[in-house]
Amino acid sequence: MSGRSRRAAAPLLAALLLLGTATPAAGEEARHRASGRVLSDDVTLTIGPNGVARAKETIVYEFAGARSFERSFLTRERDSDTRDRVYKVENVRASSPDGGPTQVGTATDGDRTVLKVAAAAPLRGRRTVLLEYDVRGTVTPMGMREELRWAAVGGWKVPVDSAKATVGGPAMVVRNINCFAGPPRSAIGCTQFFTNHTHTQGMFSQQNMQPGEHLTVVVGYPSGTTRGVPLYEQRRTLATAFSVNAITMGSLLALLALLLGGFGLLYLLRGRDARAVGRHAAEGDRPAVEGAEFAPPDGVRPGQIGTLIDEQADVIDVTATIVDLAVRAYLLIEEEDRAVTGRTDWTLRRLDRPADDLLPYERLLLDALFENGTDGAQRATIKLSELDGAFATRLAKVRSAMYDDVVEQGWFARRPDTVRSRWTTAGIVLAVLGVAGTVGLAVFTDLALVGLAVIVGGAALAVGGQYMPAKTARGATVLAHTIGFQHHLAQGEAPEGIEGPQRIALFSRYLPYAVVFDLVGKWAATVEDTGEQAEGADNLYWYEGPAEWDLSKFAESMRTFTLATSGAISRTRQFRSL
Repeated sequence: MSGRSRRAAAPLLAALLLLGTATPAAGEEARHRASGRVLSDDVTLTIGPNGVARAKETIVYEFAGARSFERSFLTRERDSDTRDRVYKVENVRASSPDGGPTQVGTATDGDRTVLKVAAAAPLRGRRTVLLEYDVRGTVTPMGMREELRWAAVGGWKVPVDSAKATVGGPAMVVRNINCFAGPPRSAIGCTQFFTNHTHTQGMFSQQNMQPGEHLTVVVGYPSGTTRGVPLYEQRRTLATAFSVNAITMGSLLALLALLLGGFGLLYLLRGRDARAVGRHAAEGDRPAVEGAEFAPPDGVRPGQIGTLIDEQADVIDVTATIVDLAVRAYLLIEEEDRAVTGRTDWTLRRLDRPADDLLPYERLLLDALFENGTDGAQRATIKLSELDGAFATRLAKVRSAMYDDVVEQGWFARRPDTVRSRWTTAGIVLAVLGVAGTVGLAVFTDLALVGLAVIVGGAALAVGGQYMPAKTARGATVLAHTIGFQHHLAQGEAPEGIEGPQRIALFSRYLPYAVVFDLVGKWAATVEDTGEQAEGADNLYWYEGPAEWDLSKFAESMRTFTLATSGAISRTRQFRSL
């Protein structure tokens, strides 16, 4: 390369080298210059009554093609775990003597209030903008003095060449002043600060502020000079959302009163059952056998007893009804020979007998047992193991008829399942509303405990709804007789003078009720003992065992049958939850 070429290439090489070694700060500075900069920002704060500071801010801004600028104020800072100190910037107005932007908009961004001043078209060159606004919450009483502290200048996205602030008020004597410059809550002193000769104004200045930096001024006055007070707002945290205050405590007390009232209501609805039972217990203890004939208490059938006692038409009530239908000769239960079939199973055989004296739910159950799931036709026999899923639909009708029956008997004013469903549904709806309310209150207020109280109330209502069905006076009387009858069965004593086959028939008649009262083992054993004493008693008229079977095996057979029947019913899913 010639000397001339080297001399020509040197400037270009130097320029490329300089470009390659440019720092990120220089690039940042270039971007700020492209968007503009603040040549000067001069703020005058005049302190008025109640510590309200009226601000007049003169901004000289050099535009580089932008239509607007943004100036942010630090208006929220953490005071404690439960509250924030806030500053209110209000009544913002903008004007310009030389065509600068004057359209003002404010927005909240976290702990800042962002002020945006815009023009109708892009601007270039210097423009002067005059901002006027009020600031509240800058004064803090501190014993024998009060102090004004405010980030008077700053929050710019561009550099500020010169920042000044003047703070004062009519006849207000300044006791002390200070100022800080730099990032928010900086402890670095500003360039200059002093008071005027009358000590009624504090004057502050800072040169060459970077984007995001602030000039914070501090002015002390004698106590009572401005009568300003700080402003606080509750912090929106999980702890504050569930804080205890007058409103939440009142709500909790109201909930307690509601729960106590609910218990009182339940007593009024349910307590009369207990009172009726107490009055009629003696009648319930009367012998259940009249002469030589067996008579259930008040003519109540096993399925009815089960529904009356626990107000539920459940598995055991259906099982007891099946056994009762067999005892009353509407069907025959045949136990299969396990040695032949390889499993334990029973065949239910429908007997040819008119169903005129059956209650509606008994008739529905009898038809459901022998209904063909394919074409709906009735069949003569069915194996217990063959009760399939189609049985569920039919059982739903049986269960509904059992609830209708206890209402028709006058034992309940309304169906127990309907009463429970209404109260439980209302409780669930209330709890769901409480959850939604708790979330909303936790986000926006400190009253979340009110929503929590609603959730607890809804849950209590849903649970309490299970106990809301109440018997009528007639139902309570029948219940008293039923309790006496249960006590009679638990004693395991047969009436005097009844022996042999008549004794077996009597205990067979008791057996369906023993199923409801969970006394199957005891009463089946009683039939077994009676059969062993009776000559030739190897079967019952309603229950037949396989070859070589006799009543000595009845207790185990009956226990297994009731368990298998309950299991078959549960498999239909209709009663699985009970």
